[in-house]
Amino acid sequence: MKPIASPERPSVLRRGLIALPLAAALPTALAQFRVEISGVGATQVPIGIVKFRDEEKAAQPVSQIVRADLERSGLFRGLDTAGIALDETAQPAMSDWRSRSADALVGGSVARLADGRFDVRYRLWDVVKGRDLGGQSYAVPAADLRLVAHQIADAVYEKLTGEKGVFSTRIAYVTKAGGRYTLWVTDADGEGGQSALASPEPIISPAWSPDGRELAYVSFEARKAVVHVQDVATGKRRVVASFRGSNSAPAWSPDGRQLAMTLSRDGGSQLFVMNRDGEGLKRLTNSSAIDTEATWSPDGRQIYFVSDRGGSPQIYRMPATGGNAERVSFGGNYNISPALSPDGRSMAYIARDSGGYRVNVMDLASGVARAVSDTKDDESPSFAPNGRLVIYATRDAGRDVLMTTTVDGRIKARLVSTQADVREPVWGPYGR
Repeated sequence: MKPIASPERPSVLRRGLIALPLAAALPTALAQFRVEISGVGATQVPIGIVKFRDEEKAAQPVSQIVRADLERSGLFRGLDTAGIALDETAQPAMSDWRSRSADALVGGSVARLADGRFDVRYRLWDVVKGRDLGGQSYAVPAADLRLVAHQIADAVYEKLTGEKGVFSTRIAYVTKAGGRYTLWVTDADGEGGQSALASPEPIISPAWSPDGRELAYVSFEARKAVVHVQDVATGKRRVVASFRGSNSAPAWSPDGRQLAMTLSRDGGSQLFVMNRDGEGLKRLTNSSAIDTEATWSPDGRQIYFVSDRGGSPQIYRMPATGGNAERVSFGGNYNISPALSPDGRSMAYIARDSGGYRVNVMDLASGVARAVSDTKDDESPSFAPNGRLVIYATRDAGRDVLMTTTVDGRIKARLVSTQADVREPVWGPYGR
């Protein structure tokens, strides 16, 4: 059985934690995942993404990254463009592409500049209307080629859907390999990662600050669970909660000024809130139950959390200032790990059914929920900042994997890890 909370972990602890600025971080996460996309969406835009001219001379397959991003969103279906030559200067024959059932078309080029940087260009066409939708050029070092590919995918996504893409955002997650724990910060597809933290002791519960500049997490280097906040760019970190007992499950307020967390300093596990600098501690719950896994509503007015006050782990909500709590989850006798969509209308969480644990998404207005995963050992759901995708950890075919799913469960991307164990993903905000 999975625990409600995860504050209690192995008690025999060793020292040796290393915090690294991302600029100097370990490069070994590169090519860490293999992405497998499955499912059929209700409506998908058929799009031709032609191999960018001379992209084989660069360190990254730019057009392949763009295509994988768009397909993973669930809104696009990539067409076979093998053997076709097309760049941003072309005048494509729209009738030919219509005969291929294309609605949109992307072409581009990659050229190495004299100073060692790469000039990456693309252009987007609306095949149905026969219109040139424009493009852009980027001059970037080789290290930023993946980022540029994600930015191109974001631009194409927004131009064709009217919504912001999330492909150039980041995720954080924890791996365990050979008895060593590592906190990674990577691109949204799990690739291009760097180590933010490495330790022989457990690292759990990473949480992004709303501006994407910091990560809160729990480490066990002090022989107990302690909450740290780390600057992602510099690696500088500070302790914000090291009270008597366990300190766990940090969650940022939407304005970034406060952290909610679970503390056992007064006996039992209860919810507290403090300022981002660790000052101004205030207790929010006063129950004889275990109250944990706090998460804020996007407007900052409510806190959702997990409690067994009714006899089994269920999800509740209360005012962010404390007060009466109302139960939110009613299906089944085990519901944990709430995550709110950016618009506050939906909640992803883990529900136990038929002996397994699956990601569910609930419409909060109606209370209607449904499972959106096909696996049985899911944990740690987290919404993308546009609310269209959910990332979670699970085991599939005997492997530890990260998965993304569209909120309707139709399109899934399986990120197969080369690491021994991968857990606790959390999706970062817009911006880098």
